[in-house]
Amino acid sequence: MPSQENIRNFCIIAHIDHGKSTLADRLLEITHTVSNREMKDQVLDQMDLERERGITIKLQPVRMQYHYKDTDYTLNLIDTPGHVDFSYEVSRSLAACEGAILVVDSTQGIEAQTLANAYLAMEHDLKIIPVVNKIDLPNADREKVSQELVDAFGFTHEEILYASGKTGEGVEDIIKAVIERVPAAQGNINAPLRALIFDSTYDIHRGVIAFVRVVDGQLTEHQEIFMFGSQTKADSSEVGFFRPKMEKAKTLGTGETGYIVTGLREVSKARVGDTITQFTTRTEVEPLPGYQHVTPMVYASIFPVSGDDYPLLRDAVEKLKLNDAALEFEPENIPSIGFGFRTGFLGLLHMDIVQERLSREYNLDLVLTAPSVAYKIVLNDNKEITVHNPAQFPDPSTIKEILEPWMSVTVLCPSNYIGPILEIVTQRRGISKDIKYLGPERVEMMFEMPLSNIIIDFYDVLKSVSSGYASLNYDFLELRAGDLVKVDVLVATEKVEALSAIMHRSTAEVDGRELVSKLKELIPRQQFEIAIQAAIGAKVIARQTISAFRKDVTGYLYGGDVTRKMKLLNKQKKGKKRMKMVGKVEIPQEAFLAVLKK
Repeated sequence: MPSQENIRNFCIIAHIDHGKSTLADRLLEITHTVSNREMKDQVLDQMDLERERGITIKLQPVRMQYHYKDTDYTLNLIDTPGHVDFSYEVSRSLAACEGAILVVDSTQGIEAQTLANAYLAMEHDLKIIPVVNKIDLPNADREKVSQELVDAFGFTHEEILYASGKTGEGVEDIIKAVIERVPAAQGNINAPLRALIFDSTYDIHRGVIAFVRVVDGQLTEHQEIFMFGSQTKADSSEVGFFRPKMEKAKTLGTGETGYIVTGLREVSKARVGDTITQFTTRTEVEPLPGYQHVTPMVYASIFPVSGDDYPLLRDAVEKLKLNDAALEFEPENIPSIGFGFRTGFLGLLHMDIVQERLSREYNLDLVLTAPSVAYKIVLNDNKEITVHNPAQFPDPSTIKEILEPWMSVTVLCPSNYIGPILEIVTQRRGISKDIKYLGPERVEMMFEMPLSNIIIDFYDVLKSVSSGYASLNYDFLELRAGDLVKVDVLVATEKVEALSAIMHRSTAEVDGRELVSKLKELIPRQQFEIAIQAAIGAKVIARQTISAFRKDVTGYLYGGDVTRKMKLLNKQKKGKKRMKMVGKVEIPQEAFLAVLKK
C-alpha cells in the first residue's frame, strides 16, 4: 500500500475537444501504465460512442506509478466528462481530488466550459495547473492563450505549462508539476472509514461496482458497508484499483482511489456523491458534504416505430437504467402512436446519448418527441404538483401560479457577434445580465433564460449566428412564476389531448397559428370540411380549415335556368353537413409525430 505522502489525486478539466483524452493517453504511456501493445487512442473512453464523437461520457479513473527524485509516487487520475449535462458528476470527481490540470487548446483559447469547470475546481480549493495544449499545430497561438489564462484566472506566466498531447512534448513536465505542486492526499488513517462514490457502473455478474476515493480510514474486502444517501447495507466482496483495467487488492488505504464490488442490483442504491462507511460505525460518522439527488431537467417520450417492439424497448430501458442512475422513465400511452416511455434526462446531450445507445446496443428503431421541461404548479389550496406534459395540466381555474425552470447562461464568443446573439436571446425571453471583455476580441456574456426556450434549438441557432465560434454553458438558477398557458388543439371541434402544448402567453398566438398551419398540411382531406383550431380555454386563438373533397355535381348540366344548378349544389351541401355530424377525423401517425417533434 503506497504511503499517503506519495499519493497525488488529480483530474483533467477542459472544454469539449481541447485534447483531454489525448493528454491522458500520453500520461499512461509515459508512466508505462499501459503497454505499447495495448495502447490505442482515447484509452479511457471505452464506449464506441465516446470514440466516434470525441467526447467523454462515462468518467474513468486510473492509477499510475512514477519514479521521481529517488521516490516512487502513486498518481491517481480521474478523467471527467466535459459536457454541461454532467456537471454534477464533474463536481463529485473534483471532490475526490486535490489538484486539477486545466487544459486549454492553443488554437481556440478559453471557452465557456473551461471557465465553468475551472471555477468549480476553485470552489473545491484544488491546486490548478494551467496547460496550453496542442502547441504542435501550425495555427497555435501560445502567447495569446497564456495571456487569456493570466487575465481570466490570475495565473503567472511562469506557472503555465506548454504541451502537445499528440506528440508528447512537455507531458513529462506536467507529471513533475503534479508531484511538486499538488498537495499529498489528505485524510485521517486512524478515523472510521469514509469513502466518496464519484461514479458507479453495473456488471451483469457482480452487480453494482462503485468507484470510490477513500477519505478517512481504510477499506478492506469482505467488510459490511453502508451507503448514507440510500440507507443501504452491502458487502464489499472485492476491492481494488484501476490500471486502467480493474486490479484486485486486499485493502484501499486513506487517500487512495479504487473500486468496490457491492453485489447490489440497482445503481440508484450507490449514487454518485454518496458516502460509504462501515456498517458498525455508521452512527458515529458524519457523511461527506455535497451529496445531492440529481433530478432530470428535460423530458421526452420514446416510442418504438413498430408497436411490436414495445417489450424490447422496455427491457432495453431497464438495462440502461442499471448503468445510469440519472435516467428516469414511466410508461406512457398515446392512442394514436401506441405505447412508449416518458423519460427524464439531465440535458439534451444526455437525451441524444440515451437514444443512440438504445438504437445501437439494442437494435431498436425509435421515435423521440420534442423535449419539454417540468413545471411546478401551485394550486389555490397551496398544494404543489409537478407537470411533465400538457395532458397532466390541471383546470386553469384551480391554478394559483405556474413556476418554470430558469437557467443562468454563459456564452463566450468573439466580440463582433454580440448583436446577433443578444437578438436571439431576447427573442427567447432571455434577460441580459452582464458582458465582460476577456481580451480585445473575446467577450463573456451572461444571461438568464427559461430552460424551455434553450432546449429546442437555441444551441443550433447560437452556432449559426456566431459562425460556430460561440460556446455555451448553463446552470440551473431557480424556479420562477411565469404567465404560462395550455394551448389545446381541436380537430373538427374535438379536443386532441396529445397535441396540446404549454406556451408562454406572449408567444402563444404566433406559435398556435404555426401549429394549426402545420396540421393543415399533415391531416388528409375528407369528404367534409374540417376545422382545426388552437384554443386557450374557451378562446380560439388560431384556425385553419381543410376544405372537403367535392364532386362536380353540375358538370352534366347544359344551360337552362340557374335555379337547377343551385338546387344540386344545395343538395350536396346538406349531404356534406350530415356527413360532418357523423364523420370522424382520423389523424395519421405522421401528423402526431411531426407536431410532437416540432
